[in-house]
Amino acid sequence: MKKLIIRADDLGYSEGTNYGIAKSVKEGIVGSVGIMPNMPTVEHGLLLLEGVNVCYGQHTNICIGKPLTDPELIPSITNDVGEFKSSKEYREAKEDFVVLDEVIIEIEAQYEKFIELIGYPPRYFEGHAVASSNFFKGLQIVADKYRLKYSPFSIKKEAVKIGKKHVWICMQSMDPEYVPFKSLKNFIEKAPEDKYYMFITHPGYLDGFILKNSTLTTPRPLEVDMLCDSKTERWLEEAGVKLITYDDL
Repeated sequence: MKKLIIRADDLGYSEGTNYGIAKSVKEGIVGSVGIMPNMPTVEHGLLLLEGVNVCYGQHTNICIGKPLTDPELIPSITNDVGEFKSSKEYREAKEDFVVLDEVIIEIEAQYEKFIELIGYPPRYFEGHAVASSNFFKGLQIVADKYRLKYSPFSIKKEAVKIGKKHVWICMQSMDPEYVPFKSLKNFIEKAPEDKYYMFITHPGYLDGFILKNSTLTTPRPLEVDMLCDSKTERWLEEAGVKLITYDDL
């Protein structure tokens, strides 16, 4: 039997995002949700999911909004108005400008905020949007320090070790021709039996903040529809797929 984690990233990004994630958990097949601890609407998102059994992880963010650390202590990842440098700045940089010691300070600050919000450590631990080697190193260092379940992202599409299992990951939200159910179906149909898989999504509804600050727009509500469609769950059952969470790794 194939075991599949359906993960939703970005709780706290905006109210529209929160509503879409909440619907995808309550009425859909999402079992693991990544929290952005620094964002101002994170508490709104958690209230929408109050009392719901969900596996919460830390979706560490260093490219949108304000840091939880004094910006003067982390100049390599903040701009002249004290906010994080944008994801575009990271993508267009010719070299990794993230200073390891600085990013660790912010990663730990978000870890402490996560515990303040939830009351317990994250059940998984990973990063949002930024493909920086020093960011990845910082996440691994903090995860090791606090014995957290680090969830690396596979750029080369090979399996990654998460907890005690090797997991194959699919995230195609940014692809121009992305169709959520088609992507999920293709991923699962090509997957060998008795392995662990993860399909990463970004469900949400579009509000002003998302439209102004995110390049990922149309796929968000389309993913909500797919994740809440009974046909999706039925197809997974017929395909012999067991839905799990990070707690099963």
